[in-house]
Amino acid sequence: MINVALVGTGNISPMHIRGFLEFPDQIKIVALCDIIPSKAEARKAEFGLTDAVVYDSVDGILARNDIDLVNVATPPSSHAELTIALLKSGKNVLVEKPMAPSLAECDAMIAAARESGKMLSVISQNRWRDDVAGLKAVIDSGLLGPIANLRVDSAWWRGLPYYDLWWRGTWDSEGGGPTLNHAIHHLDLVAWLMGGTPEAVTAVMTNAWHDNSEVEDLSVAILTYPRALATVTASVVHHGERQYFVIQGRDAAVELPWQVTAEVSQPNGFPYSEGDAERAAQIEKLHADLPPLAHTGHAGQIGDVVDALATGREPAVTGEQGRRTVEIVQAIYRAAIEHKTVPLPIKPVDNWYSGEGLLENAPRYFEKTGSVADQAGDIRTQRN
Repeated sequence: MINVALVGTGNISPMHIRGFLEFPDQIKIVALCDIIPSKAEARKAEFGLTDAVVYDSVDGILARNDIDLVNVATPPSSHAELTIALLKSGKNVLVEKPMAPSLAECDAMIAAARESGKMLSVISQNRWRDDVAGLKAVIDSGLLGPIANLRVDSAWWRGLPYYDLWWRGTWDSEGGGPTLNHAIHHLDLVAWLMGGTPEAVTAVMTNAWHDNSEVEDLSVAILTYPRALATVTASVVHHGERQYFVIQGRDAAVELPWQVTAEVSQPNGFPYSEGDAERAAQIEKLHADLPPLAHTGHAGQIGDVVDALATGREPAVTGEQGRRTVEIVQAIYRAAIEHKTVPLPIKPVDNWYSGEGLLENAPRYFEKTGSVADQAGDIRTQRN
């Protein structure tokens, strides 16, 4: 039995708790921690976690020797400090996205994991979606041919009160806007689907209408891969939250919501009207024959972490992969702020590696004047 503690019991925590509860024979939630203990008590009652001890400080969890895995779901600025302390105390850690606001913090977390011999994984639950797993399988099959373009719309909508929550809407505490805190899932998927880190990034961004926020509410980035480009829109201003993946290969294209298109050339280079029906049928069959995932979303990733702990292997999403996504985000911010293309990797001698480059140069689009300790209402991680 793996004993689990949760640090941070805010709006995202029910999704984590439900994920853990899908493995009752392997996982037991033994502790909940929040700086507002009443929130942790409410989660304990909501999910019937009668044996879980509530703490108002992580010190109580650090002191326990019977906790195997800690789920960190606190504001991003606290991830590094908490994760490093937990790893050094001999606990494995599953930390919410973004891994940390800076590459220096990410590297310190990775170093702590290596030194302690404990596991570090970063929440990237969208890899455990049946539709995304289908995209990955089709790409890996080679039926699309070499990829030329991957287009992603990380389109969300958040009302003005969204940024009233105390830790949102400043570069210091949140680390950025939707580029870091919403599109990070899509950027992880871009790197996963495209096979790694891009060579360079260019971008633009703005704050269109969230006037209680220093940070951007809209960005558009172009990621350069060898003979390929990925375009990513990150937004909290898109009504309807219609999110898309479109992957254009040499021989065919697939997209989410699911659609397959395969053109074939006439002698003059224009496509035949009927397209490549045989290739499209092959792709459709491959996709239709894929077995559904046993667990999806957070539960899918938690299941992977449980298996990794049981077998001694690395988790599917390592600290290094979590860092990779943060590096792409930092490059997007730098490209947008400095109005130039940013080559990767970002090196330790660069002040954007430490996060100082962002804090020193980031535009404060508006002054954050409203701040509340907590907010009522449900959250939603995926509309479509």
